[in-house]
Amino acid sequence: MGKSLTQKLIEAHLVSGSTEPGAEVALRIDQTLTQDATGTMAYLEFESMGIDRVRTKRSVAYVDHNTLQSGFENDDDHRYIQTVAAKHGIWFSRPGNGICHQVHLERFGVPGETLIGSDSHTPTAGGIGMLAFGAGGMDVAVAMGGGAYYINMPKVIRVELTGTLRPFVTAKDISLELLRILSVKGGVGHVIEWGGPGIASLSVPERATITNMGTELGATTSIFPSDEVTRAFLKAQGREADFTPLAADSGADYDRVISIDLDTLEPLIACPHMPDNVVTVRSLKGTKVDQVCIGSCTNSSLYDMLKAAAMLKGKTVAPTVSMSVSPGSRQVLTMLADCGALSDILSSGVRLLECACGPCIGMGFSPNSGGVSLRTFNRNFEGRSGTADAKVYLVSPETAVASALTGEITDPRDLGLDALHVEMPDHFLIDDSAVLAPASPEAAGEVEVLRGPNIKPFPQGTPVGDSITAELTLKVGDNITTDHIMPAGAKILPYRSNIPKLSEFCFAVCDKSFSQRAKEAGQSIIVGGSNYGQGSSREHAALVPLYLGVRAVIAKSFARIHAANLINAGILPLTFADPADYDRLTQGETLTLTGIDAGLDSGEMTLHAGNRAIPVHGSFTKRQAAMLRAGGLLSYTKEGTD
Repeated sequence: MGKSLTQKLIEAHLVSGSTEPGAEVALRIDQTLTQDATGTMAYLEFESMGIDRVRTKRSVAYVDHNTLQSGFENDDDHRYIQTVAAKHGIWFSRPGNGICHQVHLERFGVPGETLIGSDSHTPTAGGIGMLAFGAGGMDVAVAMGGGAYYINMPKVIRVELTGTLRPFVTAKDISLELLRILSVKGGVGHVIEWGGPGIASLSVPERATITNMGTELGATTSIFPSDEVTRAFLKAQGREADFTPLAADSGADYDRVISIDLDTLEPLIACPHMPDNVVTVRSLKGTKVDQVCIGSCTNSSLYDMLKAAAMLKGKTVAPTVSMSVSPGSRQVLTMLADCGALSDILSSGVRLLECACGPCIGMGFSPNSGGVSLRTFNRNFEGRSGTADAKVYLVSPETAVASALTGEITDPRDLGLDALHVEMPDHFLIDDSAVLAPASPEAAGEVEVLRGPNIKPFPQGTPVGDSITAELTLKVGDNITTDHIMPAGAKILPYRSNIPKLSEFCFAVCDKSFSQRAKEAGQSIIVGGSNYGQGSSREHAALVPLYLGVRAVIAKSFARIHAANLINAGILPLTFADPADYDRLTQGETLTLTGIDAGLDSGEMTLHAGNRAIPVHGSFTKRQAAMLRAGGLLSYTKEGTD
């Protein structure tokens, strides 16, 4: 039986473990990336390990999240990251150079190599055939130090594409169609491997849009073959030497095969407040639109921007609509300016924002109160835009432009425009002056690491012990995201390096009193529904609860990265043996969890609520059990057991 591309790359990077589905595998990591919202904590963790220099082939620190300078906090973090990167052998992408995933795709991604990043959308690099994972900052720190990255061997879903996209139907619509089929938890425990004759017509930016959106499925990662389309992209970036052809074997075995006929696909839209709430654009015809945003790591490529410019040329955005574009990189912005497309965009009444994440994380350009915002982004979680009552929809750039021009949700096919023909350039503008090389090993000792007063130590986990008695301080429902646990936005993100201050905002979307109540309780337990912790890989969603005394989270099910981050922090993620027991627990009651030490090995523990004994499960590898006994990943690593 032939092998999938996923299996081939995992086997090529296997340090230890079995490739049987569900078994733990340890992978050698070639590259890492961080961004500034998670990077400060990751580098503090790396420093604590006492390793002088990173041991990866390439590690890159990006500044693309906290770019609004409304106080000293963000710039202090940037200076810390720049200096710590220079000292320890890490490349540094300066503020304004672009969004980490777009820049990494352009300048650093290598087919066949492994990449982990402290950002959940790191699988974007799967668009050129990288095996790329979103992870918590602690996992990235360990990988930079030469340690392996551990996952459970995933199952593999093959998505077979046939046909060709019709005019104004896009890669974003392919992603939304798969979300409609699988849901936001349908990819959990799986890699999404794309293939079929339909991929030949998809450019690298289109493939990257699809692998980026795979994160919203809860998938371990997503990947495309590395083929002649990949070669052409790398050649145009002056990196043809990085090309390696990669493909699944003929007759490869998959756990599931999903077929999508591109010939019949039509423009789709994800409705508030979840990426899988997908309907056709035409079904919402006439819905008034207040705001339109094109950008984010999903749709900010030159390819996307040129299509938007072509549709906007000679036209004016509706007077009732506020519209912005955020090019994904300095390369994209400069090439837009050089070819005149930027003028076409600006002449239509569109605002130009910085080459950064910006509105995607609520960092500026928030909608009006109760406003309808159409965004080419990957997430539309409630409140994520910075406006609590906004209604955010996810669309393609083409649908975004069509709706901006008409002032209402509009299928771009209904504008009567000629089909767009955008060709990828034979040569991209190459200017890496905003990417700073680290100091040489000889000069590194002279580099001073700059630490501002907002940078505080990260909380340290403690061994779990054999029992926990604590208050159930919070009970929440299904699909709790990391945005619920630890919100983003312009008011909160500057405190990413200050856990004590950040803790004031923990679960504020769900219960504004949680932080204070958790502090008063001393230690506590949280109960949640299914798919707890979906969304961002931000480890702050584990570190802040740790700081507030949370010792265990008991849910119906967990998102992969968040469960791993909880274990890394020394917090127990447990599931109900019987999901109906969720309904038997009441916020505010005192709970006792027993049989923890033995349960780390057996997976069986007991939760006592009054006179009720509720069985709960923990799914821990031997390594994870040892981590929890040690008080988390960093303590475990420092003990020299990894």
